[in-house]
Amino acid sequence: MNEQFFTEVYAHMSADDTEAYHRAVFVNMDGEYARNKREEYYRGLLRHMGTNVSIGVGVRIVNPQFISLGDNVQIHDRCTLIANSDKGITLDDGARLKHGVYLDTEVAATGYIRIGKRVYIGTGCCLHGHEGLEIGDNSLLAQNITITPYSHRFDDPDKTIYSQGGIQKKIIIGRDCYIGMNVCIVCTAETIGEGSVIGAGSVVVKPIPPYSVAVGVPARIIKKRGGI
Repeated sequence: MNEQFFTEVYAHMSADDTEAYHRAVFVNMDGEYARNKREEYYRGLLRHMGTNVSIGVGVRIVNPQFISLGDNVQIHDRCTLIANSDKGITLDDGARLKHGVYLDTEVAATGYIRIGKRVYIGTGCCLHGHEGLEIGDNSLLAQNITITPYSHRFDDPDKTIYSQGGIQKKIIIGRDCYIGMNVCIVCTAETIGEGSVIGAGSVVVKPIPPYSVAVGVPARIIKKRGGI
C-alpha cells in the first residue's frame, strides 16, 4: 500500500477538482473561521440570505439558487436542503434546524417548503414538500418527525406498487403548533390547525382543527386547548 497515495492524488488533481477538495474541507471543518467562510460562500449562491445566519458543519445544500434564508436563521450540523423547483425552500426569520434535519421539495413542478418565523425543527426530522409544505410562525417540531405528503397506490396486486403511482397533497401546519417526537404526518392529514398539539408517536391521517390536542395511532382528538 502506498503510504502517500492521497498526497499523490492531490498533486495530480485538476484546478476544478482542487477547488472541490477545498470546498469539501471548509464545508466539513469546525471553527469560527470556517463558519465565516461558509457564510461568505453561500451568500453568493443562495436566492436570499439575511443577516446573522449560521450554517453548521457538513450541511448539504442542493440548488441553493432556489433557497431563501431570513435573518437569524440557524442550520445546525449535517442538515440537508434539497430544492428541486423555483418555488424552493424558504426559512423565515429566526427559523432553526437542529442536527440532521432533512428537507426535500421532491417534485420539480410543484414542490416547495415554507417554514415560518421562529419555527423550531428538532434533530432528525425528515420533511417533504411534494405539493407544498407550509409551517406557520412559532411552531415547534420535536425530534424525528416525518412528514411525507405522498401515498403509493397498491390496489392491483398484479402490478408492482412502484408502477401504480400515488397521490400527493399539500400539507399546512398552522402557527403556534407543537408536534411531539416521532410523529408521522401523511398526505391525507392535509391541515393541522393553528395552536394544535400532536402527542408523541402519533400518526396523523386526517385534518386536525385549530387548538386541538390529538394523540394515538391514528391520531384522535382528545380535547381542545383552553376550553375552546
